[in-house]
Amino acid sequence: MPRTTGLPMLHQLLAHYLQAAGAANARGEYGAAKDWCGHAIQCAPDVPEVWYTLGVSLRGLNNATEAVKAFDKARTLTLRSAEAQNSIGVQLIELGADAEAEKCLNRSIELAPGYAFAHSNLGRLRDRQGRLEEAETCFRQAIGIQPDLAPLHANLGGVLLARKDFAGAQAACQRAVELDPRLPDGWRNLGLALAELKRFQDAEAAYRAAIELEPGSPEAWSNLGNLLTEALRLEEAEAAYRKALDLDPRSAETWSNLGNALRELKRFEAAIECLERARALNPNLDYGQGTLLATRMRICDWTAMEAEAADVIAAIAAGKKAGKPFDVLSLSADGAVQRAAAEIWSRDRWPQPPAALARGARQGKERITVGYFSADFHDHATAHLMIGFFERHDRTAFETIAFDFGPRRDDEMARRLPAAFDRFIDVRSMADDEIADLSRQLGVDIAVDLKGFTQDSRPGIFSRRAAPIQVSYLGYPGTLGSSWMDYLLADPVVIPPTHFAFYAEKIVHLPHCYQVNDAARPIADTAWRREDAGLPADGFVFCCFNNSFKINPEVFDAWMRILTQVEGSVLWLLQDSPAAARHLGAQAVRRGVAAERLVFAPRVPVAEHLARHRLADLFLDTLPYNAHTTASDALWAGLPVLTCMGESFASRVAASLLSAVGLPELMAPNREAYERLAVVLATEPPRLRSVWERLVHNRLSAPLFDTALSTRHIEAAYVAMMDRHRSGQAPAHLQVPR
Repeated sequence: MPRTTGLPMLHQLLAHYLQAAGAANARGEYGAAKDWCGHAIQCAPDVPEVWYTLGVSLRGLNNATEAVKAFDKARTLTLRSAEAQNSIGVQLIELGADAEAEKCLNRSIELAPGYAFAHSNLGRLRDRQGRLEEAETCFRQAIGIQPDLAPLHANLGGVLLARKDFAGAQAACQRAVELDPRLPDGWRNLGLALAELKRFQDAEAAYRAAIELEPGSPEAWSNLGNLLTEALRLEEAEAAYRKALDLDPRSAETWSNLGNALRELKRFEAAIECLERARALNPNLDYGQGTLLATRMRICDWTAMEAEAADVIAAIAAGKKAGKPFDVLSLSADGAVQRAAAEIWSRDRWPQPPAALARGARQGKERITVGYFSADFHDHATAHLMIGFFERHDRTAFETIAFDFGPRRDDEMARRLPAAFDRFIDVRSMADDEIADLSRQLGVDIAVDLKGFTQDSRPGIFSRRAAPIQVSYLGYPGTLGSSWMDYLLADPVVIPPTHFAFYAEKIVHLPHCYQVNDAARPIADTAWRREDAGLPADGFVFCCFNNSFKINPEVFDAWMRILTQVEGSVLWLLQDSPAAARHLGAQAVRRGVAAERLVFAPRVPVAEHLARHRLADLFLDTLPYNAHTTASDALWAGLPVLTCMGESFASRVAASLLSAVGLPELMAPNREAYERLAVVLATEPPRLRSVWERLVHNRLSAPLFDTALSTRHIEAAYVAMMDRHRSGQAPAHLQVPR
């Protein structure tokens, strides 16, 4: 019998081991696969396929360290194979071994410069590393090599989304789905791009196409929920989020998004449950802690509030994404904390620096063109404050343009406002960059943001430079913490010079009060009776019509001490939600005050609301977030407001209003003085009567409600800004003379 070598048998045995290992990996039996690979290595330790297969099994066993070692061994054995280097690089990307992955992908490209997949995978790596410009270059190189491969266009679309080039992303993803209509990633990224471009109908169609292709994708359902939330189709959004959570109940982000949608539906308790689930799944979820705390404050649920607020503030001070800027206004009057929160939010949402617009004179323009940007050109507090100002603008010196990006409304104010402007433009279906481009095309000199960081705001318009001069006014009582907002209109009370360092903007001091008011606001003729409002016929009526989130334990403690000292008195509050009323009643009882001494006022039309102020005796303010429009409402209706002045813009607004209406004695310097004065005014009728009489006298003569005077001062501020701009000077702090 002739003798045979063992080599063919060794090859057969190795093939058997590799086949068994591959099959085990495919079944998810990674331990068995690892064992088969061990046998294979004993037979042939220098075969790269063995080490690659071992790496796959170790990755399946979540042993990343050893998996990287196995793949790196495979890399050293395949240095002449572009395809092998690319495949190993993909595995290393998934393991987070960036340095090792980069070696493989660069080697693959070195061996085969025309290998599209290697360029694309290097782009994926750069994308994950945040090196977005390099990622885009890689994807474009891959497309240049193999232009008809749909996933390459989808990948390019993904990185353009991250770079906030939404039009470019839309074009890339559109090409991806044209090449392969059954590519879920293409449809998903297309939906994201279209949503950012405010093409909601087309975005929804793209998301639903992705869902049809991958109905089991939680990401697709969650994206649809985000779109429906932005389109204010909140019940449908809830259904989409719940479908996503059925598929992936451990997604902290989806629980958080569902909570936000429920909060918009004013289902606060259900929202809190969702936000708590999100926090439990991911305690480090961006802005999660602050959002949960702010939602609890909406219903006056003060569970562990002091400790949680301290944690949020400390995290912000450490540079973490712990709380959204608007929420922080209610947590702290510390200007440094508020500026830090705003800077974190601005860098996170709008990281690209705005395009620079040259300073200097524009030829051929007689009038200054001012653009007002808002979602509140309807029956909204901002519109009620500003309508008289808009109508009094000097049309010989100023051209005014309204850019309306708010929800559609058909109310008296929405019908009245367009006539107050030279142009009134509906831009709600336009993307931020399109609106900024339109503003520049229309020659807007000064772009005025009336929203800041409040609901339905669009700061992205200003991050793209809508005008050479950009101004924050009225809607947001704080800094935006960005380099693209030039000025903030204020007054010496809300922002004294010693506080300028807490603002990224240059401060423009108006001479009296920053807040413009309409001196023609109608007050209903209704003869309200106390019994109509559920108030006792006799006794002193304190009131506060601020939103519930402005009420905190310290304020409520003061109020209950005041009620305790004023026999027969009641506290009349806005009925913000049933849950808030229930919690406040329980908190009153804990402090020894009967829940019946809290009376809740339902929302009514503005003119009626102003009229029913006559039933109250004294308005009690909140801290650190004062009454703003609610304070001017009370003063316009003839009701005195007692405030305690804090250290932030939001905590000094009522003091500014009182100063401008000639009642500085109602500006208490601290909480103790606030409580004492409330009791004195309630128990010494002549003293309160004196305050009432002076308010009645000053109401139509003091600067606060002199709309024409406020209009002249704001226009003077615009002229001063333009003078600096035309002379080539940078923005600076300005003082408008009386």
